Amino acid sequence: MKERTTTEQRWVLALTSLGSVMVALDVLVVAAALTTIRQDLDASIEQLEWTVNAYSLSFAMLLMTAAAIGDRWGRRRTFAAGLALFSVASIGCALATSVPWLIAARTVQGIGAAVVMPLSMGLLGAAFPPERRGWAIGIFSGVTGLAVFGGPMVGGAVTEGLAWQWIFWINVPVGVVAIPLVLRHIPESRGVARRLDLGGATLITLAVLGLVWGVVRGAVAGWTSPEVLASFTLGVLLLVGFLVWEARSEHPMVPLEFFRSRPFSAGNSAGFFLTAALFGAVFFLAQYMQVTFGSGPLKAGLQLLPWTATLFLVAPIAGRLVDRLGERPFVVAGLALQAVGMFWISEVSKNTVQYTELVLPLVVAGCGVSMAMPATQSASIGALPREAVGIASGIYSMMRQLGGVVGVAVLAAVFAAAGGYESFSTGFTRALAVCGVLSLVGAAAGLAITGRRSSAPRSTELVGTRQEPVEELG
Repeated sequence: MKERTTTEQRWVLALTSLGSVMVALDVLVVAAALTTIRQDLDASIEQLEWTVNAYSLSFAMLLMTAAAIGDRWGRRRTFAAGLALFSVASIGCALATSVPWLIAARTVQGIGAAVVMPLSMGLLGAAFPPERRGWAIGIFSGVTGLAVFGGPMVGGAVTEGLAWQWIFWINVPVGVVAIPLVLRHIPESRGVARRLDLGGATLITLAVLGLVWGVVRGAVAGWTSPEVLASFTLGVLLLVGFLVWEARSEHPMVPLEFFRSRPFSAGNSAGFFLTAALFGAVFFLAQYMQVTFGSGPLKAGLQLLPWTATLFLVAPIAGRLVDRLGERPFVVAGLALQAVGMFWISEVSKNTVQYTELVLPLVVAGCGVSMAMPATQSASIGALPREAVGIASGIYSMMRQLGGVVGVAVLAAVFAAAGGYESFSTGFTRALAVCGVLSLVGAAAGLAITGRRSSAPRSTELVGTRQEPVEELG
């Protein structure tokens, strides 16, 4: 029985990681192909921006709903459906002959991603016991992070070697192979069967759209423009409405009791700022290599290897150590190291720089994020009883994805305010400094994570479809 369980765990880890790679790769894989897409489809700058944001927004807004559906209908079945939708939407992206078509297909692709990512974490959390979960999450995080980091490199290689459409076509055979393997080798698991909270889902979706729209449009329309101010105001009001709704709902999509757990709240906060800094840095560093050193998209991706390789090597080790030593030291130290790397690059890039001068700060930043990523996930998901892992992973994934959207938008606004592409060096140095600040804020949030528990958390009884208050751990 133990051997069979171990085999099942390996299949779960492999297939959930594969699904996560597909989703994570497409977050930034399009970045390296934007110039080609602009020429091919005669796209404006704002239209190009939405080819990236449409995916990220639909991804972020539907994560919690998808997690709740998976808990109710079965995580394996829902995960397979998400892979199928993602693959079909990838075909739509590859066949696009206009920018509106591409944006629409990217929106649907984001919906598929919103199903795949939280269900990956839910299946992983259900398959591994607490004492091995950190190790599994470390591998999962390393592979996922490598996909995020490798997006510009893969996109550049495919665009240069084939055509931009192939950055989407490559998802199709992967999905065709993965779906039957998921249905055959991953055991089904469910969370608490809860009625879908359509009111809460609508409120949080519109709230997120309003807030992110304001961030994205701020640099273009002006931060004090009626459009942006109205967007922020509406987003905040809807967010307050969502919190009131969830507090009174008999079947809340996001049980607010979860946030009484300090590790859960702190882990989600740290994950938000970790990803905000990470996605923003990926977005600008890939362009920096091309503008400053005249590198092509593929070479620019290769020049980021000192950063990406550390994630692949360090994250699994950090995951193992998290199981033994607890999450807090890895979250705090990791985000502090990421801040050091970002500030270092910002300072060096103020003057004429050789590529070799960037290698060490890239390694430092990479080691930092490699330490912090599995620790933030473990703190967030491990803080709650196993039966709540599905919705917990959905909340964490949403916070992380929102961090990425906000990070890119904020850094783009800083970059534009410094002169944009007409003054690339100045804008880049300021944007990377902001990455450092975001990392430090995440490290401060990590201080609130309680120390390693001496025993497994006591499972909170789930009465009917409404959770009783979650005991604060530690």
